[in-house]
Amino acid sequence: MRVVIGEDSALFREGLRALLEQAGHEVVGRSASAESTVTLARDLAPDIVVLDVRMPQDDEGIVAALAIRGADPPTPVLLLSQHIETRRTVDLVVGGAIGYLLKDSVLAVDDFLGALERVAAGGTALDPAVVTRLLDASRSRRTVAGLTAREVDVLALMAEGWSNAAIARRLHLSERTVETHIGSIFTKLDLPESPDGHRRVRAILAYLRADAR
Repeated sequence: MRVVIGEDSALFREGLRALLEQAGHEVVGRSASAESTVTLARDLAPDIVVLDVRMPQDDEGIVAALAIRGADPPTPVLLLSQHIETRRTVDLVVGGAIGYLLKDSVLAVDDFLGALERVAAGGTALDPAVVTRLLDASRSRRTVAGLTAREVDVLALMAEGWSNAAIARRLHLSERTVETHIGSIFTKLDLPESPDGHRRVRAILAYLRADAR
């Protein structure tokens, strides 16, 4: 894949470049500022942008990600953060093709590269800590649409980008049981089948947005 990196730490930026190139990807652009990363994404049309959330302000990376995703055509973005910033995460998840991982996750190289490829292909990859923070905030307000605790567990793993089989293994359930839970989630959140393939993403959005009202 052709990758643009936006990261204000030179050490982390160069380490990430080396990791990606060793994995066979081409780093076509590097930037230390959010504004120039947006420009690189527009001019170079990479397959994906890997972007720091704080560059150096708290949400400059998120603002840049929204701009990159709002372009025509949009470019998939994988956000990296030292700490969890959830203020505009729901806005970012709209439409898929977004990742939000803590920087420590890069140390698990295979998982990180898998997330990168998943996002570039139009999917999502949300760090478990980010999902937990969002869902905990929702639980503290109220439970939406009558979802059971197990359905919320399944929804959280869906948001992280796991397949039904992977969810089944993690929750020690059968894959058929997971499919039943997901069907129930879609029904309770009023998400009929559609050709765009993003129903799993819209499920987590529906849950979070309903709780924010």
